[in-house]
Amino acid sequence: MDAQELQTLKNRYDIIGNDPALNRALETAVAIAPTDLTVLIEGESGTGKENIPQIIHQHSRRRTGRYLAVNCGAIPEGTINAELFGHEKGAFTGAVGERKGYFEEANGGTLFLDEIGELPKETQAMLLRVLQNGEFMKVGSSKVEKTDVRVICATNVNLSYAVASGKFRQDLYYRINSIQIQMPPLRERKSDIYLLFRKFAADFAQKYNCQRVTLDVNAISRLSSYRWPGNIRQLKNVAETISALESKPLRGTSDRVELGPEVLSRYLPDEQDSLLPATAPSVGGGSGSPLGDEDKKMIIKAILDLKQEVDALKSAMHGFSAAPQPMVPPPSDYEPEEQESSFDEPDLNMKQMGRELIERALQRHGGKVKDAARELGISERTIYRKLAEKKKNQ
Repeated sequence: MDAQELQTLKNRYDIIGNDPALNRALETAVAIAPTDLTVLIEGESGTGKENIPQIIHQHSRRRTGRYLAVNCGAIPEGTINAELFGHEKGAFTGAVGERKGYFEEANGGTLFLDEIGELPKETQAMLLRVLQNGEFMKVGSSKVEKTDVRVICATNVNLSYAVASGKFRQDLYYRINSIQIQMPPLRERKSDIYLLFRKFAADFAQKYNCQRVTLDVNAISRLSSYRWPGNIRQLKNVAETISALESKPLRGTSDRVELGPEVLSRYLPDEQDSLLPATAPSVGGGSGSPLGDEDKKMIIKAILDLKQEVDALKSAMHGFSAAPQPMVPPPSDYEPEEQESSFDEPDLNMKQMGRELIERALQRHGGKVKDAARELGISERTIYRKLAEKKKNQ
């Protein structure tokens, strides 16, 4: 696409920004639209993933068919199969009549499944079948039905790690990942942040006939340096809140009000680690650099290898052997969330390497065990135990 075509596309879908990663996502969406390939859109919550499936649908041969968007995370687990595939009368309590599901309703069109990582395992198996051959069965029915639907999926979680941890089917992951489109977080689109703020403030001023809020140079710098864990959605909320509280009605006064960094800062929430996206780099208080890619690979590989050894040991203790489940290592940019380690068995593996990684993390965080544990994705108890083992062996 040339620059004019790209801008026309942005205007049509009210997309603001000139970031190269954003442009690449839009160009990819238009390029693959004429095909029937399944698309996986990845990106943090609030990055505008919902625009991509609409662009794909409108530029495809299915644009005359129906476009339906479903938030898989908002449907209760007990009813999601009926919502997606329909149900027969009497299939369950409250099923007073036959109902079509989204796959049947969207026949000939496009179905957007948002938050695909929230699907229960049973539904994942049913989804795999309909993606492979277009076949499905309504809840309470034994009749196989057919549908012709283009499926587009989106997720704000790391699906490859969900596969490794057994929460998402590996075969389904490969099936929906024919084409991958990555939506960049707002913190990586610094030059677009004020453009978006200005647009949201102008829209608010026009809607409520009040002064338009603008920022001085220092306030723009403050706005652009904020990490925006809620991305575009959070930025819009902040812009509208500032406009509501800092602007005045248009009654012969200036049509705009300019704010400085002091006023702006009052409306920016504190940047706490717990509020940042899981994929964000560490912002701990240590003086060193964050955990590097190679360090992440080492610790995650060691944990996965250790799990396989633990599984094999448990099988041997019970008098039978069980082949370890295939593991898909997470990508190098994944940082596990802080959680209690399930691989806290002593003296199995990872001793020397684990101690070195722990010592380096402690150095980066000035000896703070809590911050080091958060960076490594292990429990504080594990760090204390490793330190005790080292002291004992010295």
